[in-house]
Amino acid sequence: MSRPTLSVQAITFAAEDPGEWTNLLDRAVAADAAGVDRLVVSDHVAFGENLGAYADPALGGTAGGRQPTGPDGHWLEPLTVLSHLAALTGRIRLGTGILLAALRRPVVLAKTAATLDVLSGGRLDLGVGVGWQEEEYGAAGLDFHRRGRLLDHTLEVCRALWTEDRADYAAAELAFTGIHAMPKPRQAGGVPIWVSGTTNPRVARRLATYGTGWIPWGPDADDPATGITRMRRLLEDLGHDPAGLQVTGTVPAVRSDDGIDLDATVAAVPALLEAGVTDCRINLPMPAGREAAIGVLTGLVEAFDGVTGRRTT
Repeated sequence: MSRPTLSVQAITFAAEDPGEWTNLLDRAVAADAAGVDRLVVSDHVAFGENLGAYADPALGGTAGGRQPTGPDGHWLEPLTVLSHLAALTGRIRLGTGILLAALRRPVVLAKTAATLDVLSGGRLDLGVGVGWQEEEYGAAGLDFHRRGRLLDHTLEVCRALWTEDRADYAAAELAFTGIHAMPKPRQAGGVPIWVSGTTNPRVARRLATYGTGWIPWGPDADDPATGITRMRRLLEDLGHDPAGLQVTGTVPAVRSDDGIDLDATVAAVPALLEAGVTDCRINLPMPAGREAAIGVLTGLVEAFDGVTGRRTT
């Protein structure tokens, strides 16, 4: 079994202009100092006005979900954010959860991710998915109904440019021969890809072909034990050994009269690990100020380490 990891999300969006993003920076520095394993950020490039699509699983949304900001919410570009956070931190892994990778030209995304991986010392993870919003693809001049193929195409090009000294590529969307793209990512084999999606043959094939880890979505995020069992079966049907599959699972924060009950929160972790989750995402409300945030996250790391056996109590 993989060593269990603890991740948190940095909030890079706001319903209204916050004026400054100090809390985002403080949370990142605090997570790094406290010993959190991974910090992730989300992605949207633009919004249309049909935000109810977020709640439609047929479009890639999640039942009962709600877009949190409205169409004029402020969303920071994730790779730019992670570049800034890489300069402020020294240990924590930096990830997207998720990046709408198909909205970027593949050769530019490959270069951007490789650069960030090099400058961060090999700390980048790319969580990728297809998203739910047709208008966002339209604004990029892309066909929303081909979004799965567009994502696969993007990952194909990135992998070629990351791993081949003299890259050749041919597909319906793009062809090139003898292309050189340096630097390569610091991590052997390229930047690790975490594939987001529900348990279905398309996501399983993408995961088997490109993925280091899986970020369950929709009902599989709500019931990871069932989702992981089904995903492992699909991977086996594809001839792919699921033994090393890494999986993200969300651990809800448990509130008490005094705030967040850390012991009650991490009590849910062992069952997730038994189900096959390897990366536990726990998001807590953060107090203002870097030192206060370090205190909260240090307590979370200690509680997580205690319940997972990562440290001796």
